[in-house]
Amino acid sequence: MSAHADPATSTVDEAEVARFSALAQEWWNPTGKFKPLHKFNPVRLAYIKDQVCRHFGRDPKAADAFAGLRFLDIGCGGGLLSEPMARLGADVVGADPSTTNIEVAKLHMQSSGLSIDYRPETAEALAAAGETFDVILNMEVVEHVADVPVFMGATAQMVRPGGLMFIATINRTLKAYALAIVGAEYILQWLPKGTHSYEKLVRPSEIEGPLGENGMQVIDRSGVTYNPLTDSWNKSRDMDVNYMLLAARPGLSGAGNE
Repeated sequence: MSAHADPATSTVDEAEVARFSALAQEWWNPTGKFKPLHKFNPVRLAYIKDQVCRHFGRDPKAADAFAGLRFLDIGCGGGLLSEPMARLGADVVGADPSTTNIEVAKLHMQSSGLSIDYRPETAEALAAAGETFDVILNMEVVEHVADVPVFMGATAQMVRPGGLMFIATINRTLKAYALAIVGAEYILQWLPKGTHSYEKLVRPSEIEGPLGENGMQVIDRSGVTYNPLTDSWNKSRDMDVNYMLLAARPGLSGAGNE
């Protein structure tokens, strides 16, 4: 059975929203509390650009490679992914349940001279309103929601025929517990303690199941690993800790040149 969005049902975890709201002013500080996301961003951006251009028949060298494509950055935070998408010409909606995050994102957008439709809304509310998108960025969000199947159902139903959804999160493995929680939060102190809870980490199968139930097909899987020698993140076959999934909705896209 598909997990359709019910506007009366919320997958928002209020404790998680409060945690990130308290950190909101740090979003755009590359050496602050979101430093790991800034380090992580290049590999995410390269993956998104490569896959979107390939799927929609775009020139990756074009400054406006995403022109005519409507993007949703769900759980957008301060806009670290929304802004690069807008710079590539995409029509971007950035949504986050934290009003504080949205205000931070709007302020930074104005100073950047960009136009992004930032909204303090949930995935369920957007889906219930009938919003649809060519590309949905669902990055580092699912490990913070209250109900993964319902959240995935709400986001999946907003993907247009021929459209894509990117999902990035942390696997629920002992290796991830050791590296992403104990290592990153308590030993290296890359992230504030308590940023991630082991029981809320999500295995790929727990994402792929709801995607399939909502008519999506996973077309690519990639791990992401950290290289301490180069202080950089890179794509990898190893999905034991950080990983990315790419799912597509069958059909012809009205925005692509497939």
